[in-house]
Amino acid sequence: MSALREAVLVPALFLTVVLMAGVRPGAAVSMVPPSLASLVAATALFALLVQSGAVAPRRLVGARRSTLANLNGLSVLAALVVASAQVVTALVPESGVPAVLVWIVFGSLLLQAFAMGPDRTRLLRGLLVTFGAAFTLKFVLLSAISSPAEGRAARALQLLFEGVTLGTVTQRPPGLAEGYLAFAAAALYLVGIALLPSASWRMFRVLSATALPAGDRPLNTHESQTIDTRRD
Repeated sequence: MSALREAVLVPALFLTVVLMAGVRPGAAVSMVPPSLASLVAATALFALLVQSGAVAPRRLVGARRSTLANLNGLSVLAALVVASAQVVTALVPESGVPAVLVWIVFGSLLLQAFAMGPDRTRLLRGLLVTFGAAFTLKFVLLSAISSPAEGRAARALQLLFEGVTLGTVTQRPPGLAEGYLAFAAAALYLVGIALLPSASWRMFRVLSATALPAGDRPLNTHESQTIDTRRD
């Protein structure tokens, strides 16, 4: 990774993600900090990025680097964690049953990823799918349910839905630009991860002999000796 990318591009990218995911546009623009649950999820996600080889902390902080370079590497890692927490906060519903369900699903996916040990490509692909599903749920489905209905029939259906669900599904209607900012923040976050220095090692999945087709299974020592004897 070049010095310009490490010192300027990647930190600026993650700081942009923090600002875009944290701002709440509207009549009164506000900045929402990441929740405690998001910080815990961001820490777990950082550990998963290191496990998969998507991020190599030794290439950013090490004994062979100068003090200034190590400080810069620490700032990159810190910006990554804060950006992760802010993106999770932006994509998870704010309250009610949807927030509980999304947190349960997201936590289950993190635990499953730790158990499976995906490589860099599979992890980035999984994050893309997870962020896309969370964005669709919050800014498309829940936004359509929670937004003020137009017309008497639509209002009656919305009131009936709120009565059936006891108001536990509807959310605060997002601002006009909030969804666009969250989408851009999630996309820039994935781009930033792709720009980080990855591990030099690669994961290889080895299938056992019993999992291979019969024609592709390796011959054991006894079979090899038998064939050699017949050829002699």
